[in-house]
Amino acid sequence: MRWALVKVSLAVTTMVVVAFAVPLGLVIKEMARDRAFSNAERQAAAIAPALSITTDPHSLKVALLSTQAGEAGRMAIHLPADAPGEQIGDIIEVGVGRARQADLQTAAGGQGSITEVPGGSSLLMPTTSRTNPIAIVEVFVPAADVTRGVTTAWLVLAGVGFALVVGSVAVADRLGVRMVQPAQRLAGAAHDLGEGELGARVPEEGPTELRSAAIAFNAMADQVVQLLANERELAADLSHRLRTPLTVLRLNAASLGEGPAADQTRSAVEQLEREVDIIIRTAREAKPQTTAPIGPGAGCDASEVVRERMDFWSALAEDEGRKVRVAGVDRPVRIPVARPELAAALDALLGNVFRHTAEGTAFSVDVHNGEDAVIVLVSDAGPGIADPAAAMARGNSGNRDGSTGLGLDIVRRVAESTGGDVRIGRSVLGGTEVRVWLGLDARGPGVEERRRGHRGTEKRRQRVPSRAKSRVAGNS
Repeated sequence: MRWALVKVSLAVTTMVVVAFAVPLGLVIKEMARDRAFSNAERQAAAIAPALSITTDPHSLKVALLSTQAGEAGRMAIHLPADAPGEQIGDIIEVGVGRARQADLQTAAGGQGSITEVPGGSSLLMPTTSRTNPIAIVEVFVPAADVTRGVTTAWLVLAGVGFALVVGSVAVADRLGVRMVQPAQRLAGAAHDLGEGELGARVPEEGPTELRSAAIAFNAMADQVVQLLANERELAADLSHRLRTPLTVLRLNAASLGEGPAADQTRSAVEQLEREVDIIIRTAREAKPQTTAPIGPGAGCDASEVVRERMDFWSALAEDEGRKVRVAGVDRPVRIPVARPELAAALDALLGNVFRHTAEGTAFSVDVHNGEDAVIVLVSDAGPGIADPAAAMARGNSGNRDGSTGLGLDIVRRVAESTGGDVRIGRSVLGGTEVRVWLGLDARGPGVEERRRGHRGTEKRRQRVPSRAKSRVAGNS
């Protein structure tokens, strides 16, 4: 496209320059010729007063030498013959004449003319003398005077035309670069995106049309990244939810005793659990998107979901000899979280308790309801987590055996969808305490607040009622 624009500009500008320069050059040449002969006519007209006074050759010669052309030897006066039958110019000729006799006879008829002579041209101008016969004034115009200044003017004109052509080509080239470079960047980004580089973006610059294309491409790329991230996240989360029934199968298989069938069952469960772990680890690599906020009136009853999930896990806890305590679920607690999301978060927390603590380890679940927040505490009497920050990172297992590192991230996303957060600390039971802070604003946090992370939640935490704080203090 760039060279096409240059070629088009070169062709168009060249045609325009030629269309104007050629006629203008011919006009300049004609103007130089007219200027030379107009000057000769003025020189000839300067002798007319002398011819009207006298025809004396000596006096006329004095008058002739007083002119510029006469002084340069380029002017002559041809007086009419006095004797019948004699030709004009045969008797009296003042100055240096160059015209042929035939041309003088023609001019004697009273009509001026320009005739070609060696070295240039002669202007023949008939003039009436004192005695009323026709006298002819001849002014010689050298060829150099006819073309004087024409070559310089043509060179200047050619230089201007060349400068116009070069300037138009340069401007076309710059315009071509301005159009081609954004198009090349757009094509390169599209190729990179097709090769799997999801971070490929295009600077929004260039002509309006290309800027619009760049904006549309970036929006499309962002949408593709978001869709892929949501898809991978959904695959990972759904796979992680399989951990709950797998835990039940593993515990039940452990109680089958000895025998080939029991060993095969336990081996199959372990193989299935390994496959699920592989799916979870490889399902997604991109940073997950935060859960979309739930509109007013939506959500679920946290107390009901906690009771339901604890009924499920209590049976396993009884088989393993674990003491279980549940508090704060005796009355409804509405939160702006979908029921499946809260259930998945609770299963992830309780599944971690069963997976990473020994049999017989006690645990508890407490729900604290405040004016603008609900706190869910899951505590255990296990060994605790050495590096809580690393455990909160998505995909980081914290070097725990059999862990995918996605369980706590699921809980974190649920909390942050309400403007809350998740904290890991030491529980009063001696092990790990996971504190899930759920905001009660159904509109959810804004984009900037999500980016700020915990700063917004710290401010909201300062507004928690003293009753909620006292409950947390008594159970932490």
